[in-house]
Amino acid sequence: MKKVFFKTFGCRTNQFDTQVMISKLNDFRLCRDENESDIIVINSCTVTNGADSSVRNYISSVRRNHPHAKVVLAGCGAYAKGESLFEENKIFGVMGHSEKEKVNDLLKLTDRFYQIGDLNHIDSTIVEEFVGKSRAFIKIQEGCDFRCSYCIIPYVRGDARSHSEEIVLAQIQKLAQNGFGEFILTGTNVGSYGKDQGSSIAKLLKRISLIRGVRRVRIGSLEPIQIDDEFKELLDEPWMAKHLHIALQHTDDNMLTLMNRRNRFITDLKLFEEIASRGYALGTDFIVAHPGETCEIWKEAISRVRSLPLTHIHAFTYSQRDGTPSAQMYPSIRGDVAKARHQELTGIIREKNLIFRRKHTDRLEVLLEGGKDGIYHGFDQYFNKIFVTSTEDLSGNWIVADQVKAGDEDNRIGL
Repeated sequence: MKKVFFKTFGCRTNQFDTQVMISKLNDFRLCRDENESDIIVINSCTVTNGADSSVRNYISSVRRNHPHAKVVLAGCGAYAKGESLFEENKIFGVMGHSEKEKVNDLLKLTDRFYQIGDLNHIDSTIVEEFVGKSRAFIKIQEGCDFRCSYCIIPYVRGDARSHSEEIVLAQIQKLAQNGFGEFILTGTNVGSYGKDQGSSIAKLLKRISLIRGVRRVRIGSLEPIQIDDEFKELLDEPWMAKHLHIALQHTDDNMLTLMNRRNRFITDLKLFEEIASRGYALGTDFIVAHPGETCEIWKEAISRVRSLPLTHIHAFTYSQRDGTPSAQMYPSIRGDVAKARHQELTGIIREKNLIFRRKHTDRLEVLLEGGKDGIYHGFDQYFNKIFVTSTEDLSGNWIVADQVKAGDEDNRIGL
């Protein structure tokens, strides 16, 4: 039986898609070591030019170090670079998102293949296990209707479309029966769930909470305009992780206009203050040094960041993505300026996070994911990392931690 190795780049959605493909391997054996595999499936990311380069570099290393392995390109990069890589004979096959449930048949092909499929497909696979994971990622929707100027993803994932509510619930029920207690809802634009089915993410969450074994639910990145009164009614529920990631991308309205964003700072601030008052940690995405970000704009933007009750941040230095409107915008920002701004921003949030963790040192509910040498790690309800020292094997266990020591980067406790 031939062995297949999966290399996954990028987001949680890709992680779920890899699990879908793994679940379909009826005639192959999953391999944990790429050097021992016969076939390597690359679930690729194409969010930036740099992401494309990472995938291309990995393909080159495989061809150099493991030349006999067949390389198959899947994921978003299949749409951006799949055709050129295939024509250059750098890969054996290309498969689009709609083809991943056919992975077993595609990998049996003896001739090279290019099957890109379409961008209308929605999965129906129920994944019963997550290999190597203690938390389960649940993809609830695909695609995005927004057209932010810097983003290529709608063009490689398609428009927003929701998974069947019954399939999502069956997925979670099966995984809960198999011992999973924490579920992370993911997708391209999670907050758009249900709009094509007369439902909503809030209605889905209510039904998820009724499934036996569900202990905690985390939600992927939400847009500010997607957090409505129906959603806010759930904020005090005990099964809701006390952390929300709400994508702002910037705090200057001029930049938000350039980015073709739908949010504005004054309403963002009001929303964040309201949710923080309910005991939540709050994270966001922020693009630093997008074209047009002048010194004056940055100074005002960073002042506004200080006023937000933020505890976490995904800060990205702008990276040009060919084929997007932002790639044609000027003036661009020098690399040293972008680096300094990134460091300033992340430094502010690091301080905010430490202050938050020092105020929350008791009753921390932690799912320990694994560890070695007696040190285990996991995340609490506020999505802060915690390290636990124990003589017992605590992998996969839930603990409630008190009197936790808040260090500069993480929390620690000894049991």
